[in-house]
Amino acid sequence: MVPVPFKKLAEMNASESSDAVRKRVLSARKIQEERFAENNGVYANAQMTSKLIREHVLLDEESNELIKNAMDRLGLSARAYDRILKVARTVADLEDEENVKSHHLSEAIHYRSLDRENWGG
Repeated sequence: MVPVPFKKLAEMNASESSDAVRKRVLSARKIQEERFAENNGVYANAQMTSKLIREHVLLDEESNELIKNAMDRLGLSARAYDRILKVARTVADLEDEENVKSHHLSEAIHYRSLDRENWGG
C-alpha cells in the first residue's frame, strides 16, 4: 500500500463542519444520479455491476499496481476487488474528481482492511 503523506494526515485533524459534509454528500449523490441516468435501477455507485465498474473506474498504472498489491497481501476476492473500486469511485465523487486516483483507491483499500480487522470478514 502507498503510505499516506504527512500533509494528508495533518489535514485529517482539521474537522469539517456537518454542513460542509452534507453539501459534499449531496453533490456526490447528484454526480452519481447523473452518471447513471441511462441505467435503469442504478442510482448510486454501490449498485454498479462489474461492467459499470469497468466503465466508470478507469485506473492508471500506479492505481493498478496498488490494487494488485492489496489483492495479493490481503488475499482479497474478486467480490472485494469490485467493492473497493465502488468505494474508491465514491471517494472520488466526494472530492468532485472525475477520475479515480491512487489516493482514492488507497483510502478505499484502507476501509476494506479496517472492515476485515473489525468484523472478521
